Amino acid sequence: MIDTERLQIVPLTAQRLKLLAEDIQGLEKELDCRYRAEPIEGILLDIIKHQVETVANDEANYLYHSFWLIIRRADKVVVGSTCFKGKPNGNKEVEIGYGLGKRFEHNGYMTEAVQAMCNWALEQGTVLNVIAETEPGNPKSERVLERCGFVKYKRDINTWWKLN
Repeated sequence: MIDTERLQIVPLTAQRLKLLAEDIQGLEKELDCRYRAEPIEGILLDIIKHQVETVANDEANYLYHSFWLIIRRADKVVVGSTCFKGKPNGNKEVEIGYGLGKRFEHNGYMTEAVQAMCNWALEQGTVLNVIAETEPGNPKSERVLERCGFVKYKRDINTWWKLN
């Protein structure tokens, strides 16, 4: 778990990921929170279901495979989620992903969470760089990365960012 000034960022075990995909109310009860982040549907639901198996099969590295819920400390509301897209690669890089419920935008929550997750990753000793990918037309995500100190290092269809 990672604590920031306003947030608690909680990694999900395989069992809790399964609750996220199948029983939000059960997850809320277990974590004593209220889920109000992005809807769990479509591609997000597919990713979560796939991650249940990945996390269960690599428990030693589950923190790099799982979703982490972003919980606002003041009222225990889940405002979003973040994740690493797998354990560090051969270059000691880990990719970060994130999403925020629309009604929680423009409060600095995502910047606070991404910064905390990056700090955590870089403190592990197995990560030298955190990378991220943004799609065209996503200036909100780009601003989060810029505020966290990421720099653009590659552009193809999408833009790639790196934090050292």
